[in-house]
Amino acid sequence: MKMRAEILADSKQINPSGAVSEWFLASWMTAVTILALLGIYHSTFMSMVAIWWRSQTFAHGFIIFPISLWLIWRERREIVRLVPRPDYRALALLVLLGFAWLAAQIVNVLVVEQFMLVAMIQALVWLLLGWTVLTRLAFPLGFLLFAVPVGEALVPTLIDFTADITVKLLRITGIPVYREGTFFSIPSGDWSVVEACSGIRYLIASLTLGLLYAYLSYRSMIRRLAFIALALCFPVIANGLRAYMIVMIGHLSDMKLAVGADHLIYGWIFFGVIMLIMFWIGSFWREPGPMDQELPSPSRKIPGDRVDGRRFVKTAVIGALIAAFWPARAAYIQSLGDKATTPVEIELPKAMGSWQTVEAFTEWEPSYVGPDATVKAYYRRDADTVGLYVMYYRYQEQGSELINSQNVLVLPSGHRVWNMLEEKPRDVRLFGAPVTVLQGKIHSARQRLLTWRWNWISGRYTANAYVGKLLEAKDKLLGLRRDGAAVIAFTPYDEDIQPASEVLQRFVDDAMPSLELSLNKAAGS
Repeated sequence: MKMRAEILADSKQINPSGAVSEWFLASWMTAVTILALLGIYHSTFMSMVAIWWRSQTFAHGFIIFPISLWLIWRERREIVRLVPRPDYRALALLVLLGFAWLAAQIVNVLVVEQFMLVAMIQALVWLLLGWTVLTRLAFPLGFLLFAVPVGEALVPTLIDFTADITVKLLRITGIPVYREGTFFSIPSGDWSVVEACSGIRYLIASLTLGLLYAYLSYRSMIRRLAFIALALCFPVIANGLRAYMIVMIGHLSDMKLAVGADHLIYGWIFFGVIMLIMFWIGSFWREPGPMDQELPSPSRKIPGDRVDGRRFVKTAVIGALIAAFWPARAAYIQSLGDKATTPVEIELPKAMGSWQTVEAFTEWEPSYVGPDATVKAYYRRDADTVGLYVMYYRYQEQGSELINSQNVLVLPSGHRVWNMLEEKPRDVRLFGAPVTVLQGKIHSARQRLLTWRWNWISGRYTANAYVGKLLEAKDKLLGLRRDGAAVIAFTPYDEDIQPASEVLQRFVDDAMPSLELSLNKAAGS
């Protein structure tokens, strides 16, 4: 009885307004509503789980939700000082997030869907518990964003950076290096920097751990930001050193070590050491003791303003109904694209200006997933030869869409015939107007090809994936046609790509009128 009296006294001291009883209902209603949200958006949530399961890069996603709950539990003594109050201003944010989820869903941008779902959890907390509670739980709720499997877009940049550091250090060491793209050769053998060497796993793991460490270890915002900056830069630089050391181990061992499974083992051991060093450095400015967070003064109840259970229930139902509207709308829009369509009929003319069709001069083919039609042709004018591929998509859906990370010029590492040296944006002229395309260099043991590729969406030409997805979303939301096509022009090149790029420019100058006529004809078929 004495212990019970002390607990009651402590509760009254923490919340003299008696809002602890409201917290019981508010917390349960919030939990039930969030579970309902995850059920409503089960396909998006399970897509996250599937990526956590199959990808070592994002396996940390399994522990993000438990860590967030633990961080919230740490704040329980301070949260109970506050009185939960539904805040209907959050409805506007919930509607905006739902619309963004819809736009991402109909154009199959999975990562945006996942971000919007996690953000809706935070919006529901604001809606049901109020702004003050949301700000108090800003970090635990914000930490949920690390559950979203994102970061693969950084891989090409990280690959280039790792290759730059490795080659530069090899040259400083005095080892002659011949480099072409991400491939380089030294006297003892050939090397390439591929996705597994990019360091994306180290960067994501370091940033996740670093952010958590900074939150738990420091009170000063400057110190937190400094450690987060360290967690961002340290693994990127260290990964370049790791790649250099692996090449040196292979070189000094006459290519007997660090060229197989031990390559990855050395990498993870090195990463573990780097993490220990990073936390050791961070310990020098650690601030022990409880975090110095200003506690808001306890909310006082105003007579007649008591929040009863009916208001929490009504708010939760409103939030759930708004959340449920968007998947229903997405299903309706998707049903419009499920209607039977006539087969796509697209042909490339035998002559485009002064260019005439000839026999194939290469065995290379791009790898695109699920096009409704694929056509190709090869053209010659004088001594110049150019190839043209068009992959046409009618009703785009998951697994059969124009803009997809699986649509590549060369299959990922492990392909033994063709290799992708690089692909970068380049400004060219299409119909006399400046357009940015992707210029790539691919090669095999016998041939090198320079490629230009871009997309035709909503009657516009663009190589920007984000612009393309926005155009696609606009068409689907407005009920317009959904046709799109990938266009790839390519020609052989030697050491210098400038003559080859001039050949491609002359070809597209002559070919664009005929090509657009073929695309528009296919769209009307």
